[in-house]
Amino acid sequence: MQTSVIGFPRIGTLRELKFASEKYFRGEISSQELLDTAKNLRKIHWTTQKNEGIDFIPSNDFSFYDTLLDTAAALGIVPRRYKELNLSGLDTYFAMARGYQGESGDVKALAMKKWFNTNYHYIVPEVEDDTVIKLSADKLLNEYKEAKGLGITTKPVIAGPYTVLKLCRFTENKGIDDFLDDFIAAYKELIALCNDNNISWLQLDEPALVYDLSDADRALFNNIYDELLKERGSCNILLQTYFGDVRDIYEDIINKPFAGVGLDFNEGRKTFELVEKYGFSAGKLLFAGVVNGKNIWKNNYKKTLDLISSIKNACDNNINVVISTSCSLLHVPYTLKHEDKLADSYKIHFSFAEEKLTELAELGVLADKKQDKVKSENAYIDNQKVFEEERNCHNAEVKERLANIKEEDYVRLPLRSERQKLQKEKLGLPEFPTTTIGSFPQTKEIKAERAAYRKNEISEEEYTQYIKKQIADCVKWQEEIDLDVLVHGEYERNDMVEYFGEALEGYLFTQKAWVQSYGTRCVKPPVIWGDVYRKKPMTVDWSVYAQSLTNKPMKGMLTGPVTILNWSFPREDITIKESILQIALAIRDEVLDLEAAGIKVIQIDEAALREKLPLRKSDWYNEYLDFAIPAFRLTHSGVKKDTQIHTHMCYSEFTDIIPAIDDMDADVITFEASRSDLLILDSLRENNFETEVGPGVYDIHSPRVPSVDEIVNALNIMLTKISSDKLWVNPDCGLKTRGVKETDASLRNMVEAAKIIRKR
Repeated sequence: MQTSVIGFPRIGTLRELKFASEKYFRGEISSQELLDTAKNLRKIHWTTQKNEGIDFIPSNDFSFYDTLLDTAAALGIVPRRYKELNLSGLDTYFAMARGYQGESGDVKALAMKKWFNTNYHYIVPEVEDDTVIKLSADKLLNEYKEAKGLGITTKPVIAGPYTVLKLCRFTENKGIDDFLDDFIAAYKELIALCNDNNISWLQLDEPALVYDLSDADRALFNNIYDELLKERGSCNILLQTYFGDVRDIYEDIINKPFAGVGLDFNEGRKTFELVEKYGFSAGKLLFAGVVNGKNIWKNNYKKTLDLISSIKNACDNNINVVISTSCSLLHVPYTLKHEDKLADSYKIHFSFAEEKLTELAELGVLADKKQDKVKSENAYIDNQKVFEEERNCHNAEVKERLANIKEEDYVRLPLRSERQKLQKEKLGLPEFPTTTIGSFPQTKEIKAERAAYRKNEISEEEYTQYIKKQIADCVKWQEEIDLDVLVHGEYERNDMVEYFGEALEGYLFTQKAWVQSYGTRCVKPPVIWGDVYRKKPMTVDWSVYAQSLTNKPMKGMLTGPVTILNWSFPREDITIKESILQIALAIRDEVLDLEAAGIKVIQIDEAALREKLPLRKSDWYNEYLDFAIPAFRLTHSGVKKDTQIHTHMCYSEFTDIIPAIDDMDADVITFEASRSDLLILDSLRENNFETEVGPGVYDIHSPRVPSVDEIVNALNIMLTKISSDKLWVNPDCGLKTRGVKETDASLRNMVEAAKIIRKR
C-alpha cells in the first residue's frame, strides 16, 4: 500500500534553520548563506523520506517562517507598507513576519494567530482594497525541480484557496467576493504551470473545511473548485484536510473530480462514519490520515490495520487507500536519534517525525499482506510487544485526591467586584498600573550558566547565587524604569512549561525534541508519562527572595494547568479532563504556598487556553470548556480575597470565547492585542467583561521599539472601550526572547506613556 506525508519539519534535526536565520537577522551571514542552509536542509528532508520508501513526498512545505505567509506572498498579498520599504524580496518577507525598524522605515509585523488547534502560529495575510492577486510560483516550481535534480519526484504542497480566503484579513472595504475571481484565476494558473512542468500531483491543503460550515461556506467551496477542476489537465489534484472531519461538506468533496482526498482519521471523530455512510469514489485515492502527526506515541499497528481494513470493507474493498500522516509532521520533534539520555524502556513508546516515516513504511507493507500473515511479521510482533508492556504510570493517591474534589472547590468567594475593590486598597496601585508578563531577557550568558549547571560544571550553590544576582539586577532595573508591579524575571526557567514539568512527578524530558512554534521560535514540550503531582514547592523561594528586595508588589509567576497540558505531549491512556485536573491540583498547592509566604499578586498563565478548543462550536463546552475553565478556578479558589490573581493569554482568537474567559474568575487578565490592532476590545465591551484587563500595548515578537506616542495612542483607543478603573498597561507577552537594549527602551516608553495618560 502506498504511503504519504502531508508535510515535514523544516527546522532541521538540530534547529539549523533557526540558528542560520538568527545569524542572518544579526547580519552575521549573507542571504546566500541562509539560502544555502535552507537548500541543504531540504535535500536532507527529501532524501530521508525517499530512503524510508515514502511514495508521496511533499515539496514546498519548507518555509523560512510560515507556509501561509509563503502562500500569501506567492499570490501577491503584500500590504503596501511593506512594499514601500523597498527591501529585497527576502527582507520584505521577514518584515511582514517580524516587523522592521531601520533605515528604510518603521513597520509592525502582520498579526499572528494559532494555527487551528495546535501550538504553531501562522502569519495572518492582510488584503487591502488595491491588492492585486497575481501568482508567482517560483518557490513552488524551483523546489520541485530542486528535488527532481536529486532524483526525487515530489508532490508540491500549497495552502488551498478556500482556506487562504477564510484566514485572510480584509482590512478595508472589499471582502472575499471582491477577490474571489482573482483567487480562482491564480490557482488555475498554478495548475496550468504544474501541467507545463509535468508535475503529476499537486496537494491543496484545506484544513478550514473541518470547521462548522454554513451554506455560504459550502457555496464558496463549490464555486472555487467547480471552476478549478475544469482545467486540471493531467495534474492530479489532492484535496488535503486535517485536524478534524469534514462532515458538513463530505458529499460535495467526494463527488468532485479530485484525484485524491486526504481525510484525518485521528482527530476526525466522524471521518470513518462518513466513509461508511456515503462511501468513497473508486476512481480516486483516499489518503487516510492514520499516523498521528501531532503526538509522539508509537502507532498501534493492530488498531491501524484494523481501521484500514474497516475502511476498505465499508466500500466493499472497491477503494484505493494511501496510508498517510494525519497532518504535517511539523507538529512533532524531528528525531529520537539524539535522545541518548532517555532510557530505552521509555523510547520504545515514542515516535518522532523520522520514526513516523518508518511506521508509515511498515504499515504500507503490512497492509498489503493477508491478515493471517501479518501476525508473523517481525515489524508487527515488535510493535505489539510495546503495547503489551505494563507502563507503571498510575498513582493511587492522585486518583483518590481527584475523586474527593467537591463543587465548592471550583468557587472563589467573595464575588470578584468585592475582591477588586479590596485589592486596590491593599496594593496601593496607581491608575493604569504598569507591569510585565513575567519573563525578562535571557542572555547567552544566562543560558551558558544554566548549561554549565546541568552539566555539573558548577555547583548548585554557585548556580543559585548566580540566579539571585540576576533577580536582584532585574528588580533594580524595574524600579529604575518605575514599573508598578514587578516580576523576578524567571531566570531560573528554561521554559514556562518544561520548568514546571521538571518539578512535578509524572513527566519525562527530552534533550533535542524541538518543535517549531513560530518563525525561529522553537519549544521542547515535555512528555506526560504518568499521574502528575507536586512533591514540593517549585517557585516559592525565588518569589520570596525577589519580594525581599522591593517594597513594590512582586508577582508570583506560575503556568496554569490547561497550558501545561496543552504544551506537553499528553498521555493517551486517560482523558484530557483527568490530566488537566491532576495538574490543577498541583498548581493549587503552589498558589497556596506562595500566598502563605507573603506573595499577594499571583499570575497563573493560561497562554494556551484556546489551543485544544474543539474546532466545531457544538463541541466547545462539553468536550473542553466545561472542565478546562473549572480546572483554572480550582487553582486559585482557595486564596484570600485580598490576594490578586492574574492570568495571561497569548496569540489566538479570543473574541468568541470571551464569556468563558471571564468565567475563569481571575482578577486581572493580560492579552496579546498589539498585532491585531486591538480588535479584541470590542468583544470585551460587548460581553460586559468584568475582569480587569491589560491588552498588550506593544509586540514583543518583533525587535522594533514602540514610541511613546504609539503607546499613548493605543491606550487612548483602549480607554474608549475599557473602563479606566479596569485598564492595566503591559507588553503583550513575556520578554524572554528579546534583547536587553530594546527591552529597556520599550519598557521605559511604556511607563512614560502610562504616566502621560494618568495626567489626561
